[in-house]
Amino acid sequence: MVTTMKLSFMPVGIRILVVALAAHVALSAAFAAPGQRGGPAQMGAPPPVATGTKLDPAEEKAYKAFYTANQQDADTRITLGEAFIVKFPSSRYDESVYAGLVQAYYAKQDWKNFYGNADKALALNPDDVGVLAIVGWMIPHAYNPDDPDALKNLDKAETYEKHAIEVVGTLVKPATMTDDQFAAMKTERLTLAHSGLGLVYFRRQDFDNAVKELQQATQGAASPDPTDFYVLAVSLQRLNRQSDAGDAFNSCAQIAGPLQDRCKQGADAAKKQGTPSK
Repeated sequence: MVTTMKLSFMPVGIRILVVALAAHVALSAAFAAPGQRGGPAQMGAPPPVATGTKLDPAEEKAYKAFYTANQQDADTRITLGEAFIVKFPSSRYDESVYAGLVQAYYAKQDWKNFYGNADKALALNPDDVGVLAIVGWMIPHAYNPDDPDALKNLDKAETYEKHAIEVVGTLVKPATMTDDQFAAMKTERLTLAHSGLGLVYFRRQDFDNAVKELQQATQGAASPDPTDFYVLAVSLQRLNRQSDAGDAFNSCAQIAGPLQDRCKQGADAAKKQGTPSK
């Protein structure tokens, strides 16, 4: 029987993911995975145009307005995106627009529309690694043990993150990206997926797997999420690996933010307990 864990990571997590989403969009460029529905893996980027395709100028103009809108202006992107879907319900751009709306509704913390647009995007392109990773990350962060679907939602998050990791392995570097950009893109997506998986396992009190995933998330991140270090440290404590927990708390304590003081306290407590790592 799993004992519910009510630790809340949302204040830090929301700030971190907003930054991650901005980086995700900035790094993305005409990026398709084998077997995809002609669409890109990134959120809201235009899919390639097949040779001989007749383009609708009004559709192209409306999509360009959505795609080039300020990523920080969620309200404008929502207005443009929703209008596009209504006017062009069978457009080749629909999946990209739904994916872009996922980002915009995340910024607004409108979870109903966040999940709703994610479902629509994945119905059109089940391999959209950006949407998979972000939804799989969000579910365990918003976890409510009193929700009757709580465990089912964790299963969904696990499936999404594992599939995201699989899809990253199939991505082919496009000619428009440098080797460094391609590597950064894959690392960013894998980091987010391993972070989400780590928290899924933590919520289930599967601390061994939580540690394995969060170690990958923190080791590969250019700007590690302090929440990942904190949950990693708590998981290590539960495994009676106090020295390692102290190291993770110390890493968390080096990052300014709401968890900094708590991590300093955790590092001190782990040091006092002084139990050797296994």
